[in-house]
Amino acid sequence: MHIDHRLELINEWLPTVIGTTDFTINSASSDASFRRYFRVGIEDKTWIVMDAPPTHEDIKPFITIARFLYHHDIHVPKIDAVNHESGFLLLSDFGHKAYLDELNESSAETLYQSAIDSLLKIQQCPIDNDINLPAYDRSLLQRELMLFPDWYLSKHLHAAIPDFLPNTFELLINNALEQPQVIVHRDFHSRNLMHTADNSPGIIDFQDAVVGPITYDLVSLLRDCYISWPQTTIDHWIQYYFNKAQRLDLLTDISIKQFTQWFDLMGLQRHLKVLGIFSRLNYRDNKANYLNDLPLTLHYVQKISAKYPEFEELSDFLKQHPPITAVS
Repeated sequence: MHIDHRLELINEWLPTVIGTTDFTINSASSDASFRRYFRVGIEDKTWIVMDAPPTHEDIKPFITIARFLYHHDIHVPKIDAVNHESGFLLLSDFGHKAYLDELNESSAETLYQSAIDSLLKIQQCPIDNDINLPAYDRSLLQRELMLFPDWYLSKHLHAAIPDFLPNTFELLINNALEQPQVIVHRDFHSRNLMHTADNSPGIIDFQDAVVGPITYDLVSLLRDCYISWPQTTIDHWIQYYFNKAQRLDLLTDISIKQFTQWFDLMGLQRHLKVLGIFSRLNYRDNKANYLNDLPLTLHYVQKISAKYPEFEELSDFLKQHPPITAVS
């Protein structure tokens, strides 16, 4: 029988921070990393325990960024207790309602406006030397893009790497670097936004935040790899964001046309990366369920590469290489 030693350690640690041995603990979720989450309850109160094995995960960035965002009135979990040695955090609980489960045609407008308003609050935060966020610089953008040939093309499709790819990557990197730079969550989408009773959404999974392009989180939200919306609806939400960002002086001297191009090409960079990540999660980490999310991500890549003439070679290449996406 498999013994979960880390769960045993959590059960030993919890009474020292919540003051009782009379609690319930159940799995809350896991993610694409080595982190796990448990929901802990006593009577009428619950918390989330983050289990981040120190051999694989560093909890310091999460703690630093969580405290920074909390200080700036961003709705992130409050850290109630920390065990640095074991890699445990006791966090306030945002409940069970992820955006992904709550979104429908009648709820979408309110939920997305709330998410965009929260995003704008994050983008207004000062780029503070105290938290020392890494820059979403050329080398990081390049490393991310290489996941596409290394894992999606080579491992998943068994396709030869096309000669035009370095030029494609250069265009996408330049597009990212020419934009205004703000704090970027990096995974601002429907699985990481929680629909809460007050001050919704609650924002989670922000530990990989960087300073980077202003369109990155918006395209993560609106061209989500787990849920899609009609282009006219996306255009409406882009305009909602654009109008507010201009009033807040986050965007100056920029047309909606130019902003939309930034948005589109930023999405292309992200979705090429994600094709690689989903493939790697399958082939390296044995998380095959992520292959079910390839078709939508690939659809976004095909749509945008066909829209802009400078990405015609990528568009043609993808048409010639039928996707392998289904997982039974």
